Amino acid sequence: MSGRSMPSWLATLLGCAGLLVAWWLFSALAFTPDEGITYDPVPSPLAVGKQILDDGFSAYWGFFSVTIEEAAIGFAWGNGLALALAATVLLLPWLETVVVQIAVVTYCLPIVAVGGIAIVALGGAPVPGDPSKTAVFLAALSVFFTTVVGALLGFKAADKASLDVVRVYGGGRLRQLTKVRLIAALPAILNALQIAVPTSLLGAVLGEYMGATDRSVGITLIRLQGQLDSVRVWAVFLLCALVALVGYLLFGLVARLVTPWVAGRSAA
Repeated sequence: MSGRSMPSWLATLLGCAGLLVAWWLFSALAFTPDEGITYDPVPSPLAVGKQILDDGFSAYWGFFSVTIEEAAIGFAWGNGLALALAATVLLLPWLETVVVQIAVVTYCLPIVAVGGIAIVALGGAPVPGDPSKTAVFLAALSVFFTTVVGALLGFKAADKASLDVVRVYGGGRLRQLTKVRLIAALPAILNALQIAVPTSLLGAVLGEYMGATDRSVGITLIRLQGQLDSVRVWAVFLLCALVALVGYLLFGLVARLVTPWVAGRSAA
């Protein structure tokens, strides 16, 4: 008799609960402040949650909205370019080595160094409150490699018999791409896009650390760290994690709706 796997929602719930317990233990046991010191480097989850409720979510939305916009724009550009190049490889197979090497190079580049160059070449927010160009660029760069690899693997997973049927009826590589390979690659592409959601948010925040922005998650963290306001620093960290988790779960839901045959096969 085969054992049933744990539902994904339950696994997510248990994982979050485990992280909260670990956080509380580190706060209570490993990172207690010395006598006479009010600054607590790792406040408890309860203190952070209370601070968020006291401040109100509106106090955080003003700068989170900018970062989310940067991540969304970078997400669209990075993934769009990655999918376009992966599709081009199927039409022009001799380009595969070039495209893969470009993807590998973007993955190996130190993002902090790239950010330093980008802030000089692209600049930050042209108008206070606007998205930072550097943050958008780093968000796009952060998602490029995963989506290129995921899309290529998905396209190559197409059923050969179906490809032969298209070929027999006179279809070329373009018709194979639109009629067979794209459908076969949907699960891999959607998984890559799901992973890209938190990655794009991280890239945007790192881009904001380069400066040239007045309202964003990154610049707010720099200010709070300078003020030794550890509770609000951790509050911003927690909200970043929640935003990334919500985006990740939403794309997971989209994947289940768009590719129900994969969900049905997993549950079997």
